Amino acid sequence: MDTQQEWENGWWLHARRAFSPNFSPREAHEKITLAVIHNISLPPFEYGSGAVEQLFTNTLDAAGHPFFSVIHELRVSSHFFISRTGETVQFVSCDDMAYHAGVSSFRKREKCNAFSVGIEMEGCDFEPFTDTQYTALTALLAALSAQYPIEAVTGHQDIAPGRKTDPGHFFDWQRLEEAGLPVVRDAG
Repeated sequence: MDTQQEWENGWWLHARRAFSPNFSPREAHEKITLAVIHNISLPPFEYGSGAVEQLFTNTLDAAGHPFFSVIHELRVSSHFFISRTGETVQFVSCDDMAYHAGVSSFRKREKCNAFSVGIEMEGCDFEPFTDTQYTALTALLAALSAQYPIEAVTGHQDIAPGRKTDPGHFFDWQRLEEAGLPVVRDAG
């Protein structure tokens, strides 16, 4: 499939769609030059619950887990989520701005949400990600790089140092480098 047939209005056709209301239009002149890798698990350190999708779609039940009562009113999102099984879900069109980076800076440019795509990996800082996730991530990043002028792939910890630690020290950046992706760990 050529790259023109892989995308429709910022939606990657190889991802399952789950629409998040938590986004803003991207400025018309803004180019997507950065991909930011995150990790997330809900409840913390548990996988496969569906709670990440519920959080990003504002349907998380506050009574479903003690931690959910703390976060259920957050209005956050990411463009993509890759489960432990490798399923890729898209919540926000890449043509729009998802709310994934928060207070952030890349190469002295503030507010990374404006010019980045956020990719959440189901996981945590304390254990490795799955081979299936890396396969899905590499395919997604290749498709993003073919469609948009991606100049760098970095971690949330690199654009928000001291505030964020994800995707964590178990994330295998070398796999992305070996796939020819433009990994940048020094976001300064």
